Amino acid sequence: MNFKEYHAHIYYDESTHEKALEVIERARQVEFFSVGRAHEKLVGPHPRWSCQLLFSNDDLPKAMPWILENREGLTIFMHPDTGNDYIDHTDHTIWMGEMLELDTSRFKK
Repeated sequence: MNFKEYHAHIYYDESTHEKALEVIERARQVEFFSVGRAHEKLVGPHPRWSCQLLFSNDDLPKAMPWILENREGLTIFMHPDTGNDYIDHTDHTIWMGEMLELDTSRFKK
């Protein structure tokens, strides 16, 4: 299987928004992360507000410990990008914290 890159989605809501912004700001200082927008609405299949961190396969050994050490109790949903969104968001998932249900109806099976 060809994993192009990885996505780690930081999940938060109104009660954890400030904490999430602190984690996101720290992630912006890490050279191997490409940090997306901090959404204050539901986006894509995600059941909470979120911010996406992108990183390469080569950076996985550095990214995983960084996320584990810096998530501040927030839920993180992580998956590779193989080009098959359904499989990536169902079978190839890593959860840190609470496991939530995604809306995968938008993806082709």
